[in-house]
Amino acid sequence: MKAIRQIVLSFVVVAAGLYIWITYVPAAQPLLARLGILDLLGVEGAEPVQGEQGGGRPGGSGAATVITETVGEMVREDRITAIGDGRARRSVTVRSSAVGIVTDLSLASGGFVESGTVIVKLQNEEETIALEQARIQLDNARTEEARIKQLQALGTTTEVRLRETELALRSAELAVRQAEFALSQRQIAAPISGWVGIIDLEQGDRVNAQDVLVTITDRSEILIDFRVPERAVSNIKVGQTFDVSPLALPDKTLTGEISAIDTVVDRASRTLLVQGRVANDTDLLRAGMAFSVNLSFPGASLLSITPLAVQWSSEGPFVWVVREGKAAQVTVEIVQRNSAEVLVAADNLAQGDQVVTEGVQTLRNGAEVNVLAPDTSASAAIAGERP
Repeated sequence: MKAIRQIVLSFVVVAAGLYIWITYVPAAQPLLARLGILDLLGVEGAEPVQGEQGGGRPGGSGAATVITETVGEMVREDRITAIGDGRARRSVTVRSSAVGIVTDLSLASGGFVESGTVIVKLQNEEETIALEQARIQLDNARTEEARIKQLQALGTTTEVRLRETELALRSAELAVRQAEFALSQRQIAAPISGWVGIIDLEQGDRVNAQDVLVTITDRSEILIDFRVPERAVSNIKVGQTFDVSPLALPDKTLTGEISAIDTVVDRASRTLLVQGRVANDTDLLRAGMAFSVNLSFPGASLLSITPLAVQWSSEGPFVWVVREGKAAQVTVEIVQRNSAEVLVAADNLAQGDQVVTEGVQTLRNGAEVNVLAPDTSASAAIAGERP
């Protein structure tokens, strides 16, 4: 007898649970109908529990009141985010081309210099003397050449002698050029316009040939090297714009432009090296900074619905569509989620359809609905009809 009472009690609990589930969770009725439980219990799943047909609300009557929004269409965006390394548009390390003592240093750490400005002078007394001697030899060679030409006109000298003086004059000219070049090597000019780094050099220091004097950086533009997956190879193009944010300044968003694309996909990472550039008019960026790069590529057109319209069942996401005054459940596939809309794919959904955003709690397939405008009063009306 004790076992029979336990069995009866269990049956009563299960029956009560099914009753509560069927009555107050109408969304579960399609699942129970497929399992045959509604037929076993003799419950009509398509008919309202109480009230007139089409309402589908416990304790209610008439059509269900809902708010809808129109299904739109948007182009799906393929987004790529990468971390890139920034470097200056140009950066030149200036080295000494001669041995000597620094006599003049006309720049300061962190300053800006124009191209062609003399920034370092070396002691040049020896080279100045050598140039003066070469010029004296040149004047002497010119005088000798003029004298020999006069003698040749009188017929008192030979052609060989004239040729010797011409060669001596040419050698003297080359000696002057050599002395001028040696003197010019005692002055180092800025090869580009840009900003000077920290200088570890003082007036009076002795430098050797190829010693580093200073580094000049042109950061009017910052070049950013980053990698994209190989699936983007067919979409990425030179001149395409992208959004970039310095990791040190996450709230600062700039617009860059792709300037170069590598020709080989890396086999290890299956990525392609891309170079972009971003203007640095405000001199906010520095070479060596890390950047977050965001690229967007347009894709296929998809249906766009509000996130409020998406419902979930045991089979996945779906929406309620209002057609000819009745609700219809349509299964959808979520392709992309955005902040303001959800892009979906569905066989039985089209642009311009009306999907329910409020009042979905009491809907069933075929239920009649009353569509209200999406305003405050409509929302209040729906709230008042809910059990």
